[in-house]
Amino acid sequence: MSVIPGAWRRTAAGAGLLAADGSARPTIFAEMSAAAVRTGAVNLGQGFPDEDGPAEVLEAARAAIAGGANQYPPGRGVPDLLSAISEHQRRFYGLEVDPATEVIVTAGATEALTATLLALIDGPDDEVVVFEPYYDSYAAAVALAGARLVTVPLHAPDFQPDLERLAAAVGDRTRIILVNDPHNPTGAVFGGEVLAEVVRLAELHDAVIVTDEVYEHLSFAAPHTPIATLPGAAGRTLTISSAGKTFSTTGWKIGWVHGPADLITAVLTVKQYLTYVNGSPFQPAVAVGLRLPDAYFTDAAAALRHKHEILGEGLRAAGFTALAPQGGYFTVADATALGGTDAAAFCRTLPERAGVAAIPLSAFVAESRQGDYAGLVRFAACKRIEVLEEAASRLAAFGQAGATR
Repeated sequence: MSVIPGAWRRTAAGAGLLAADGSARPTIFAEMSAAAVRTGAVNLGQGFPDEDGPAEVLEAARAAIAGGANQYPPGRGVPDLLSAISEHQRRFYGLEVDPATEVIVTAGATEALTATLLALIDGPDDEVVVFEPYYDSYAAAVALAGARLVTVPLHAPDFQPDLERLAAAVGDRTRIILVNDPHNPTGAVFGGEVLAEVVRLAELHDAVIVTDEVYEHLSFAAPHTPIATLPGAAGRTLTISSAGKTFSTTGWKIGWVHGPADLITAVLTVKQYLTYVNGSPFQPAVAVGLRLPDAYFTDAAAALRHKHEILGEGLRAAGFTALAPQGGYFTVADATALGGTDAAAFCRTLPERAGVAAIPLSAFVAESRQGDYAGLVRFAACKRIEVLEEAASRLAAFGQAGATR
């Protein structure tokens, strides 16, 4: 069979991975990680921590395994974790969530997002509005669901959307407005006027708001504001988050989605035929994490902010223009002054030339808009301090030696 038909093709095309010959290309993340291994570069490309999360959370997982929590959990999730998610939303945001009917535990935020899109999209006339650059799985999942992706551009240095362009993007065909806040890959935190406009437009056009809030506890300038807390939003909002970023347990893949019971039932109808359930011993451990004292969450944000400062100093010493993030794992830097006008080509040579791997921001935008982000590079700050210091030293030496050589 020379050409294998199926939904994989539109999924790959949506993610920008379908080659001219019809084959699927590897992601830029896989490519850069392989380059880091090949060259011995510090890998600041993929966004996963290189140190473990809180000891009490890890110990709770060990105890759950030893205690026999090794079979299928309930389809919606372990009751104690469902309760912990509800308690967490009330504690931090004043949201009332029914753990029995308004929450589902998922295989990470990615499954929550994909199940939501597959559940709520009804055909090729439906549109999903996202801010661009966007996390790469968004375009893939929208394409898999058979809908049309409509983007609203975010531009440096603050990466805040133009509200008129946002309003123009949302229409009567908009089924979902998808908001990632704090935002990956830019590190932006959206202002209150942006969130309010999303709610206004969703009400005007009867759209569902889906939020990706995995960096909710890693907002630096101000506490995170879930859209569901805004007037009129809770009844049409599905809120997605996960344990991976908050507790440095990305490999556990424990996420969740909560919202109105009828929307949650729709998502569950699809989700149960994807993974069905997952992570039985990790679910009670995440419940322990969600109940940690406030100091854990504030300290985690402060520690990550300090790591961004170390990384930013190294980037500036090398000659980059570093854009300080407001939240999340990533710092975006402009490499134009170092000859990086084509960030994709620049990143492909950076591991060998500087001993550091990173990701071009153009990997997170549609092909037609890649020129708007041509000189911008994303670096992950979620690494040990000594790793970031080594990367900063290598980058500084790279810049001092003459990056354009």
